Amino acid sequence: MELLKLHPLNPEKRLLSHIVEVLENDGVIIYPTDTLYGFVCDITNQKAVERIARIKNIDPRKANFAFLIEDLTHINDFAKPFSNYFFKLMKRNLPGPFTFILNANNSVPKMLKNNKKTIGIRVPDSVIAREIVIALGKPLITSSIPHEETENYIYPSDPEQIFEEFKYKVDIVIDGGIGGIHHSTIVDCIGDEAIITRQGLGDLLL
Repeated sequence: MELLKLHPLNPEKRLLSHIVEVLENDGVIIYPTDTLYGFVCDITNQKAVERIARIKNIDPRKANFAFLIEDLTHINDFAKPFSNYFFKLMKRNLPGPFTFILNANNSVPKMLKNNKKTIGIRVPDSVIAREIVIALGKPLITSSIPHEETENYIYPSDPEQIFEEFKYKVDIVIDGGIGGIHHSTIVDCIGDEAIITRQGLGDLLL
């Protein structure tokens, strides 16, 4: 278990290579996004996905994991065809603090499909997050760190505090500076129009 400091705008290639090595060996990492600090693991690594689910005390099949991708280039690898309206909407708002919900295609591992057979797509405005995806060469599964269901709860944003809380549960906590305390905005793109189902940090440009 280690606390690994990365430059938020120019993460060191050597350290990115180390992160990739950990991810390729069933690793689970906590990393900074443009919203909250979150868990991340290799999308194809079932053991790592199950580790995150155990930490969050949830069933992987019922979890709302999102796919972390570099950009919209390969979005059709996981989502069923969608309208040009939704593509333009995502292009206007990404990278950014949004999770777009799309219909999942058959390429998505069964354990990552929820009951509605949908997936969440994230392209955070975070250099560290996108550089990890680029270095690994494939999408990642991401999920926010667990929280207390209380009205006055404030998410931990200090990576050192996060490390103390999760150092025996994950392999690396990436220190990319103080993080945010708000969720992403969730945008449902399943029907004919975009519907905001959770207003978070992002204000959607329609």
